[in-house]
Amino acid sequence: MDRVILVGRLDVAELVFYAFVLFFIGLVYYLRREDRREGYPLEDEITGRVDSAYGLLTASTYKEFRLPFDRGIASTPTKGREPVEIAARRVARFGGAPYEPTGNPLADGVGPAAYAQRADWPDLDMEGRIRIVPISTDDHFWLERRDPDVRGWKIYGADKREAGTITDIWVDRSDRVVRYFEVALASGRTVLTPVGFTTVRGGRRRVDVDSISADQFAGAPMLATAGQITRREEDQLMGYFGGGYLYGLPGRTEPLL
Repeated sequence: MDRVILVGRLDVAELVFYAFVLFFIGLVYYLRREDRREGYPLEDEITGRVDSAYGLLTASTYKEFRLPFDRGIASTPTKGREPVEIAARRVARFGGAPYEPTGNPLADGVGPAAYAQRADWPDLDMEGRIRIVPISTDDHFWLERRDPDVRGWKIYGADKREAGTITDIWVDRSDRVVRYFEVALASGRTVLTPVGFTTVRGGRRRVDVDSISADQFAGAPMLATAGQITRREEDQLMGYFGGGYLYGLPGRTEPLL
């Protein structure tokens, strides 16, 4: 096949090759800007100095997404969110040095008790209904007759002491699973306990929690609105109970050997 000369010695094959190279460079440039939407600009761990800023050769501009059910606009990177201050300090001045808590590590979001600042509204199902609700408020859900009904049972902490009485069960209407046990404490407070941190002992008619002590139930995050839990409150609860595996009992922060 004869070469098709366009200009000078430039033929069609060379033109296609140059076009591909330019396209590939542009693709790499585009992708490298896009992957810097969250976590940038970089910040020095010790001094807090910003090492890179948004610009033509660093990060892309903001993107905005319209949320369903008239929940407004979400942006990436997130606009208008203030940095969260945690009650912790570095144990040494070098990059990657661990933090140690200075307040209540379960509630202050330190280490394994950390949580994300998710949207402060309830999670919704595909029909726009609140997704996680007490089973007592929804006639379409009930416990399978072969499963134990833990309502009225006592719940115990990791120190084997009684923490309170389970008064209700919260279910996920989308996934059809139990998410939380509602626990009434002796003080009169009501807190939610994530099911993933519990062990149901049907033979003994009790529920055990191995992450926090009985007294620490009183410090669990409370719900702002009765009968519903927001996404942020879910993360805070998970962080509180999950952090108990390190901070819940004396000695858990110490090495095994």
